[in-house]
Amino acid sequence: MRIGLDYRPAAGYGNSGIGRQALALEAALRAHPEVQLQLFGVAPEDHPLRRRVHCPRWGSPLQGVHRLPSRLRFEGGFLPGALREAGIDIHICNFNMGLPMGAKPPGMRYVLQLHDLFQLTHTNHHGSRLKAKVYRTSDKLSIGHSIKVADRIWTPSQYTADEVVKLFPEAKGKVRVLPNLVSGFVGEPADITDLNLPPRYWLAVGTREPRKNIPWLVSAWHAARQRSEHVPELVLVGAREHLPQPLQQLPGLHFLSDLTDAQLHAVYQQAERLWQPSFAEGFGLPVIEALSVGTSVAVASGSALDEITPPDSPRFSPTDSYALSELMLTLATQGPQAPEQMKAWATRYADDAYRQRFNELLEELR
Repeated sequence: MRIGLDYRPAAGYGNSGIGRQALALEAALRAHPEVQLQLFGVAPEDHPLRRRVHCPRWGSPLQGVHRLPSRLRFEGGFLPGALREAGIDIHICNFNMGLPMGAKPPGMRYVLQLHDLFQLTHTNHHGSRLKAKVYRTSDKLSIGHSIKVADRIWTPSQYTADEVVKLFPEAKGKVRVLPNLVSGFVGEPADITDLNLPPRYWLAVGTREPRKNIPWLVSAWHAARQRSEHVPELVLVGAREHLPQPLQQLPGLHFLSDLTDAQLHAVYQQAERLWQPSFAEGFGLPVIEALSVGTSVAVASGSALDEITPPDSPRFSPTDSYALSELMLTLATQGPQAPEQMKAWATRYADDAYRQRFNELLEELR
């Protein structure tokens, strides 16, 4: 099988969640003995990436994947012809949209990896209302087109699969679940003494998007901390300015950013618990990363977090502040769950499980 992979997310945003899943697809495809892999993407005119990726003659920045004019030029003007010339049997795109425009060549099949639909269903972080409106309109058209032309739609959770069918009922027969790959951390954790973290702390990861619900979590934590000295300090991996001004300087609240993988490994490992308060998650990568190093988690109910989290982990409503503070007071005096059980659960999303499911889905496309 000659398979094409849209490499734009991997090349431009390799450390992002979607970029990492593009790299996971690349590794799984290269490991398959019957696959000839071809990569398609964009790059500046003199960039070395062009030696191994099919790129248009015109240059484009690696981080320009979301710029609508560049996208239209690539997906409409370049990609259809490039796929035909390369003799591609199956083309995969993994950033919620981006499948080629125009008529699909006879015999070619398209796969869309759709991580979530929050671009359409929730308020996202943008620089202005005008920009948000433009992105909402273009995303709706682009996602709708890709769902329509895709032969298969791979989602990372049953929650996202159900959301796809809810918004696009005609896609029901095309949707399959491919849980995200979470390989875990490679090597030893870093010495993070210089980060000056407290001896005991809870952890939350990701502050930018409103659906992450971090200001709400911080408010509930602050209320619990005022009631009991046993409530640990809170470390946020994200930017201070993403919180409302009154919350930014709370005592016991710490912010971390620009961490290396080894530092993040240590931050997860030394945390007493990870809190994931999102009211909408298509998967929940930080939860599995925490579990992979044996750290206990507590998650909000009502999204993909329900299915990726061990059943005996604490859960809470993402809207009931008082109940969350009460849970925090309870857990502050309880020991963590057994680390080996947490690690064992995380293997459900490690390399072997991912490759097995990926190969099943690929076989279905023969």
